[in-house]
Amino acid sequence: MAVVISNLTRLSRCKAKNYTHCAQIIRNYSGTKSIRNNNLTLIGVLSGGLAAISYLKWQKTAVVEAFNPKKMKDETEKAVKLTARERRFIKFSSVEFDGQLYMTPQDFLESVVEQEPRPRLKRKKMTESDIQQIKDNTPPLKKGSSQMFRNLRDKGIISYTEYLFLLSILTKPKSGFKIAFNMFDTDGNQRVDKNEFLVMEKIFIGAWKDKRGIAVDDDVDDEEGLQRKHKVDTTLQVHFFGKKGNQDLHYEGFYKFMDNLQTEVLELEFYEFSKGNLAITEVDFAKILLRYTYLDTDEYDMFLDRLLDRVKDETGVSFKEFRDFCQFLNNLEDFSIAMRMYTLADHPISKDEFSRAVKICTGLTLSKHLIDTVFAIFDEDGDGLLSYKEFIAIMKDRLHRGFKSTAKSEGWDAFKHCLKQEMKSHV
Repeated sequence: MAVVISNLTRLSRCKAKNYTHCAQIIRNYSGTKSIRNNNLTLIGVLSGGLAAISYLKWQKTAVVEAFNPKKMKDETEKAVKLTARERRFIKFSSVEFDGQLYMTPQDFLESVVEQEPRPRLKRKKMTESDIQQIKDNTPPLKKGSSQMFRNLRDKGIISYTEYLFLLSILTKPKSGFKIAFNMFDTDGNQRVDKNEFLVMEKIFIGAWKDKRGIAVDDDVDDEEGLQRKHKVDTTLQVHFFGKKGNQDLHYEGFYKFMDNLQTEVLELEFYEFSKGNLAITEVDFAKILLRYTYLDTDEYDMFLDRLLDRVKDETGVSFKEFRDFCQFLNNLEDFSIAMRMYTLADHPISKDEFSRAVKICTGLTLSKHLIDTVFAIFDEDGDGLLSYKEFIAIMKDRLHRGFKSTAKSEGWDAFKHCLKQEMKSHV
């Protein structure tokens, strides 16, 4: 019995923030055949491949071995070694060149709007000819658009450090674009060259090594193929600096690229639900807002049920309204500061106060219908007031697409959360 308890304890200490990895560990061990004498009952397989331990029964004799402790330890340590972003990049990257993993533009889009990558047999190993073709297919900066990533599809490569850079773009307010540009412009001449841009990679690599206790100057050959030094001209480098790498990047072009990328990801999310229509339903709007949050299944359903009860006339949410709200979320920190100053005692806020604070922080005027919809989702008591602390906590998960959440990152709560998230994904 001590063996059973010991192994269950190990399982409950799963520290993987990515619940799909946690569920995979559960699936691995729910199928073990090392249980003897029928002393332990495991019910492990639910629909859609979901595995869970639902019932344990001890009768009268000891179980020789319920799980494989060494294998479980190896799986858990591997999960702890990689960050959530590293695991996600590895999962979605579909191509490899010279031992280095890369995402395609389509991989990147899928990684920020989908839960799992599209099915594939294995990663494609690229050749020098493939790399040259990618350079030839990459449009110059002046021909960039809000459909560039969708147009390129698999005709491009994105490194891990560029993946981090692109993720950061999605959460930046437009007022922060200039700050981001100035960080790259190390000599202050109002333009960025290729060498200055590559400084970003050295900074990320330095942070990665420091996190693992490795000297920044050490030449690390990491087994995941994320940080190995390489001299491949990626799609982003060719787009910014030309095929020869001798063009400079000016702020206007940098701003347009960041704005286009934000728009492209929002369009992808919106069109997934609009199905060709000009608007999405209020319920679909709520689903988009809540899809990256760490709500339990019951809590998730509660928000949707609340909205359904309160919205009598469905007029829909247009893309402009959706984009305005997402631009507001990129200014969430400023909004939070404004509301703390505005409310003083942290009391709930009214629709007029909410609208005024959004206007002050972003310059945007959210439509009355959109504000009514937001309050219908998050106004717990139906009294026309919003608890902004809860609202901000949930919207931070949405803004950072789950990467910033740490409350359920380990322990038994994390284990239960893994199962609930898997269940919610199959509803």
